[in-house]
Amino acid sequence: MNNWWQLEVQDIAKKLETNSENGISNQEAKKRLEKYGPNQLQEEKGRSPIMIFLEQFKDFIIWVLIGAALISGFMKEWIDAIVIIAIVFLNAIMGLVQEYRAEKSLAALKKLASPTSKVIRDGQHAVIPSSELVPGDIIELESGDNIPADNRIVWHTSNFSIQEASLTGESTPVMKTYHALEEKETSLADRANMAYMGTLAVSGRARAAVVETGMKTELGKIAGMIQSIKRELTPLQKKLDQFGKWIVYLCFGIVLVVFLLGVWRGGFNKENILEMFITAVSLAVAAIPEGLPAVVTIALALGVQRMVSRHALIRKLPSVETLGCATVICSDKTGTLTRNEMTVQSVFTNGALFKVTGTGYEPKGEFTLDGNTIDPNKYPDLNRSLLCGVLCNGAQLREDGGVFKIIGDPTEGALLTAAAKLNIKKEELEGKYTFIDEIPFDPERKKMTVIRKDGDKIVAFVKGAPDILLNDCVAILENGKSRKLNDKDKEKILNANNDLANQAMRVLAVSYRELAGESERYEAKLVEKDLVFAGLMAMIDPPREEVKEAIKKCEAAGIRTVMITGDHKNTAVAIARELGFFHNDSRALTGAELDKISDEELVNEVEHIAVYARVSPEHKLRIVRSWRKRGEVVAMTGDGINDAPAVKEANIGIAMGITGTDVTKEVSDMVITDDNFASIVAAVEEGRGIFDNIRKFINYLLSCNAGEILVMFIPSLLGWPIPLAAIHILWINLITDGLPALALGVDPIDPKIMNRPPRRPDEPVVTKHRAYFILSQGVFIAICSLVAFGIGLAIKGVNLGIGIIEATPEQRIFAQTMAFTALAYSELFRAFSSRSISVSIFKLGFFTNMKLVIAAGSSFVLQTLILTIPFLRGIFKVEAIGIYNWLIVIVIASFPFWASEITKMINSRRWSED
Repeated sequence: MNNWWQLEVQDIAKKLETNSENGISNQEAKKRLEKYGPNQLQEEKGRSPIMIFLEQFKDFIIWVLIGAALISGFMKEWIDAIVIIAIVFLNAIMGLVQEYRAEKSLAALKKLASPTSKVIRDGQHAVIPSSELVPGDIIELESGDNIPADNRIVWHTSNFSIQEASLTGESTPVMKTYHALEEKETSLADRANMAYMGTLAVSGRARAAVVETGMKTELGKIAGMIQSIKRELTPLQKKLDQFGKWIVYLCFGIVLVVFLLGVWRGGFNKENILEMFITAVSLAVAAIPEGLPAVVTIALALGVQRMVSRHALIRKLPSVETLGCATVICSDKTGTLTRNEMTVQSVFTNGALFKVTGTGYEPKGEFTLDGNTIDPNKYPDLNRSLLCGVLCNGAQLREDGGVFKIIGDPTEGALLTAAAKLNIKKEELEGKYTFIDEIPFDPERKKMTVIRKDGDKIVAFVKGAPDILLNDCVAILENGKSRKLNDKDKEKILNANNDLANQAMRVLAVSYRELAGESERYEAKLVEKDLVFAGLMAMIDPPREEVKEAIKKCEAAGIRTVMITGDHKNTAVAIARELGFFHNDSRALTGAELDKISDEELVNEVEHIAVYARVSPEHKLRIVRSWRKRGEVVAMTGDGINDAPAVKEANIGIAMGITGTDVTKEVSDMVITDDNFASIVAAVEEGRGIFDNIRKFINYLLSCNAGEILVMFIPSLLGWPIPLAAIHILWINLITDGLPALALGVDPIDPKIMNRPPRRPDEPVVTKHRAYFILSQGVFIAICSLVAFGIGLAIKGVNLGIGIIEATPEQRIFAQTMAFTALAYSELFRAFSSRSISVSIFKLGFFTNMKLVIAAGSSFVLQTLILTIPFLRGIFKVEAIGIYNWLIVIVIASFPFWASEITKMINSRRWSED
């Protein structure tokens, strides 16, 4: 790695074999273009939309569903066949949309590149395609230009600045210099003499030497990191794939046994074999939860809609479930944990420290001294200090619809807001203090000066770094007048500055000086001396109040909060401490300190580190990977290009909706539309709730399917007649696996859900005691259906002795009607008890999920219509059973419900919603 920032301008020219005035020759440029290649981000060959679509069909359960659809079509069960195929294609299309959008991250990066560049070659100015730039080219930059490559600045005007937020995370423009920097290990954000591809010149002009192009630029490195990260399946996708295979194998085994026993019992004649084949296939279609992928997709989609109202926009549906597993949230500071509104909190003047209340840019608040609200008229020095801050200021405070906004630098905006709280307004002062000239801030001087005319007087108002500015002061403001500055004054000022800085505040000193007369040209070295010290302004970007509560929620939920910021270490630690996630045993590291730790050491130490400051894209990627190596599920927030690799690497990549770049949004799983950490925690809560609901309908579907299999399997073993016809199984599958399952997918979230620890990613969808609950409910459902079947046979005079039971077609149809109705009703009762495995429905309330009431009620009505309308009775091969027998069936069908509620009561102390 070349430390270009350490080299002087003449050394840069020698190393690149160029001339900072005339550039390189066109002939040399051609040679270098062949050597280094075009100045473009190279893209790995992506997958075509057709390939992505076809890849959606590689899952085992998808092929099983396609086979089931073909068999259903062969049996002329067209509704079932169409529904299954529709489910398969819906999933494939959604998968295509999600993955194809994820492929666009590099295209978003390319948008940041400038199409053309102003270059000097052979001493002549020319405009060429930026792709033809080569190391050694001399380019010219001015306000509004996108930086086309990585460059070392060789000359600039005094006000040349670059907005680097997308690359470094720094929210304010960075003033640039052409001088060499001494430090070898300098973070990206501190390289004040470099201009990087993808950033934007916002003021002034400069000339720069191209040092890196294409994939060797900092932006190119990020593109390479993004492309090298492979997407992994979410925990739910992995578990459902494994679970689906297990269910299919088990169902096929049982169905095969039912078919063989039926053939053996009924004889090897053509009619019996065909009937048993149709029955076995129907049972297979019913037993395999083909609705599961669709219900999962719909439940996720409905959850996504709810998340939008909580400022979380999900880009990739499966990531909703991953949120429920999150154990670590790595968050940026500015705008996410804080308000991104600099606020003056203290003013030190004439030996007194005034506190300022209020946050943000709304000029609402008070000045207090020793806890008491002051009368500003009694403190002329305070007013003069604020006036200096307002008049040495390039920002504007604007009100738009009751909302106050800053146009310009946030730090300067904070000074305007503080002054406005004492009714000192810039627009009014500018009428009296006429603007003459400005000496812009420079990183070398660390000062800014504005010269104004006040009647006959010319006054220079200066602000800057306190330790630097104090050296230029010869007087101090005291009771509205200036007097000579002494060593004791300086000691008090520096002590106050250190105290405020230790509270992680950004401190500016303000001063002024009357000039002898108006000049055509004001130079810093002549103006910024013999100043009158007015005061110190201490400000901070305050934490969001709602974030404190969100972090408490995280702690209760077993989720670690980690801050990763481009800001300074002391500021970051102070904010983390105030928000409550930096404790006595917590550590903070800078990017430079992180470079001294090996990957293995970081994996061991990462759980103790709560704050990372002044970090690079590589650092962020290392941090995420270290957490993941420990088996944690990591959510990573980001807004700038520099965040994109880590956002993509994380289990849950979260982009900021307001400040986020297109690059970060394209690689993310989720976009937070208000840039607020509290919205991330709300999304985690929703993610947990959605997974809870997915579990509910999986438990419901499996217990119902288990009941259907047992209803067919047990009579085959006992030698009883077949209790259900093929159409009965398919109908029950349709009315119970549809609306009730969907209604469970939108069940209200448990209010105590964030008091549970995170779910382990390797935890199965169906845990041991859930499997026990599912199987026991399946047995109860089967028993009630078989009891109804037996009662039906007995009513028609069939002897229910031990051994093979023979029944006439009329006797069998009546008994099948009883079993069919009992099975359908029992599964609808089961839907209500499926809302929790530990809390009684009587405690939850029947009507707290009205969608389930409507869904179950609709299915109940449909089932009842089959029994009462003669035309439908003929289609479904059932007969009227009479009101008395119908009531008996309802009582029998409720048995699984009561058994479930009693089981919950017995086990309520041992079980929870795992």
